[in-house]
Amino acid sequence: MSYFKHHVFFCCNQRAAGETCCNDHQASELQAYAKERTAALGLRGKGSVRINKAGCLGRCDDGPVMVVYPDNVWYTFVDKEDIDDIIDNHLVHGRIVERLRLPEEA
Repeated sequence: MSYFKHHVFFCCNQRAAGETCCNDHQASELQAYAKERTAALGLRGKGSVRINKAGCLGRCDDGPVMVVYPDNVWYTFVDKEDIDDIIDNHLVHGRIVERLRLPEEA
């Protein structure tokens, strides 16, 4: 069994001006929000959820992006409501949020 039920990585990469990157779309702020929200819901720690920042995840053109392991589900998002939807549905109830899901191959 995995240490965490879900390990979530947010691409928070910041590229040079003019290059597409997730951090230009509030990725760091929304990662912090997801971390605070999962803590408020009591979802942090062993056997539960871990929210992490990551460098470039290689999908900045689809961004902003996050990936949920061990499910290997990639999402895009634009605001706190999208993050809430992913937390409430995927992380709490195990239901993939299809409207935000990215294809496995882009």
